[in-house]
Amino acid sequence: MRAVLEQLEIRRAQARMGGGQKRVDAQHAKGKLTARERLVVLLDEGSFEEYDMYVTHRATDFGMAEQKVAGDGVVTGWGTINGRLVYVFSQDFTVLGGSLSETHAQKICKIMDMAVRNGAPVIGLNDSGGARIQEGVASLAGYADVFKRNVDASGVIPQISVIMGPCAGGAVYSPAMTDFIFMVRDSSYMFVTGPDVVKTVTNEIVTAEELGGAATHTQKSSVADGAFENDIEALEEIRRLFDFLPLNNREKPPVRPFYDDPERIELRLDTLAPESANKPYDMKELIAAIADEGDFFELQAAFARNIITGFVRIEGRTVGVVANQPMVLAGCLDIDSSRKAARFVRFCDAFDIPILTLVDVPGFLPGTAQEYGGVIKHGAKLLFAYSQATVPMVTLITRKAYGGAYDVMASKHIGADINYAWPTAEIAVMGAKGAAEILYRSELGDPERLAARTREYEQRFANPFIAAERGFIDEVIMPHSSRKRIARAFAALRGKSVETRWKKHDTIPL
Repeated sequence: MRAVLEQLEIRRAQARMGGGQKRVDAQHAKGKLTARERLVVLLDEGSFEEYDMYVTHRATDFGMAEQKVAGDGVVTGWGTINGRLVYVFSQDFTVLGGSLSETHAQKICKIMDMAVRNGAPVIGLNDSGGARIQEGVASLAGYADVFKRNVDASGVIPQISVIMGPCAGGAVYSPAMTDFIFMVRDSSYMFVTGPDVVKTVTNEIVTAEELGGAATHTQKSSVADGAFENDIEALEEIRRLFDFLPLNNREKPPVRPFYDDPERIELRLDTLAPESANKPYDMKELIAAIADEGDFFELQAAFARNIITGFVRIEGRTVGVVANQPMVLAGCLDIDSSRKAARFVRFCDAFDIPILTLVDVPGFLPGTAQEYGGVIKHGAKLLFAYSQATVPMVTLITRKAYGGAYDVMASKHIGADINYAWPTAEIAVMGAKGAAEILYRSELGDPERLAARTREYEQRFANPFIAAERGFIDEVIMPHSSRKRIARAFAALRGKSVETRWKKHDTIPL
């Protein structure tokens, strides 16, 4: 019996070494953790239960029969994050470059199937050279099996991808179908075709970092939701994000003990919006003032910065925040901000996370680039997402809410439950100056008279009371009481229930 037990320990030790000490040292030399070291940081201490440690590939071509390593380049299993169940897979770059084989894919699929059956999220740590060329179409079939499970699990369990090394070719499509993608600066990249292929086909000379690094995907493409300095920071922040999310679409997000008075008064908010309607202010100050302990987990912070998305807690409960940012493009909606916000709203609705919308929007960004780029359809995505959402929705208009952008930003008309406005709110078809120039076109030659007409329009429409008279605004509130009123609003909406008509699925304007 002792010999059998010793043999088990030997096999376990061999599997844990992955591709061997030399390759482990090479991984560390790049500033990267190994697959198992990453799971130690991500999961609660001692909670990881590994599956399929001894699985090896079945390939024999190209000398592969002599290159078998237990685990076949991916570590899979389950554990807990702050006591809550999560399924994980972590690709091991020390084993054949973390390349995906038929059995490698089967291990990932097994974990994803278990996650769906047991109603728990999946976190994938990606560090792979792509499909294992020696296996040919078998590895491609493995990718497709994973893709199908990503789609089937979408909206059922949260899926989080962390890119911690290379992720190229077909490998990029699995993360692309998950809910969140995070990257590590200077050590991770994603692209469909690498720099060499790009040079051959298009004659463009580009580095891997320029083509698909963290800066590219967080600032330009919007593929990634965030980037971190190193493996440890990335994994610690994933733990933080995980605490905001429900385990599945049938459970409520977790409720955390809170030590922040829900009726806290913030007098600084009374002077947040400047006297001049053309001066910017930082909407993140308002978010921090409303959130428990000022804690805000922002998503896609470097992309489409004219809109802010992320999670806060109010009375210990997760709330998704969508907010215009007057500091960037005056808070206008455009193609990128509409896509960013629409995707976030749909995620929140899928997982029963209430939505708080903070509005200061002068309209949609004008210009040929926007129109040629399809701002009509992209703007409709956000409109569609809000209209379709059935979760509790509270909207606060702080300053401008002009034109169609007023409608799109969670107005009462498209399904928001409670709509508040500050006394500084201006709810109108357009700004006073533009309106006066259209209404009194015959007086354009008389600046003084036109200025008087503009002031007249401001007094009549540049306030929240016309909308409040019609019931489009439920209450005009004092800025300093925003946290208290919003907290009470969400508390009143906890029992919200909406019945929808049966349909196979919608046809959102993609």
